[in-house]
Amino acid sequence: MQYEPLCYLKGEVQTRNDNWHDLLNALVWMTFPKTKTAINARHYMALIDQKCAQTSQRGAVRDMNTLFDESGVIVVCAAPALTLLLSDFKWKELFWEKRKQVQSSMGFYLFGHGLYEKALHPYIGLTGQGLVLSVTPAFFNMTPERQINHVDDRVADYINNPTQCVSTRELTPVPLLGIPDWVPENNCPDFYDNTRYFRPARRGSII
Repeated sequence: MQYEPLCYLKGEVQTRNDNWHDLLNALVWMTFPKTKTAINARHYMALIDQKCAQTSQRGAVRDMNTLFDESGVIVVCAAPALTLLLSDFKWKELFWEKRKQVQSSMGFYLFGHGLYEKALHPYIGLTGQGLVLSVTPAFFNMTPERQINHVDDRVADYINNPTQCVSTRELTPVPLLGIPDWVPENNCPDFYDNTRYFRPARRGSII
């Protein structure tokens, strides 16, 4: 049985021995169970629709869910001005000039298991696909466990909405090595002058 139907129909997550990709996928299931369940359900229903339409094309819904499942980053933010800088790709202004505000009013949760695997050996160019959640300042006073549970509930609700999670344009790229203090190199403003890594692009979606 294929991975998605096996998860949906039997509640089993296939995990190969000695395989980082599968291990990290299982750990994300344990950390964000509601979100992973929602993604799996969207995949399964899209597979059913695909079979009914007698087509081999994966379709936009599965493309979006696959991209988020493999490379997703959940970005929580309590300052609307910062979310605009993120979606407008104003990287140096966001991560350097507004550094202290980012540290107090934004949070970045790696979700994609493929992204975790890449992060085993970080490199310039390492980029996640961000889904932005608007939160209140009180979010950052929660315990880490409550924060994770809140994020899991919110993202699962988003994915379960059939009018959403239908296009990869709902995600906005996040150059992970630019997040303040994630790597020692970004403690220098010149780090953000690498336009091959920190480059302008399109606006994302805020939920």
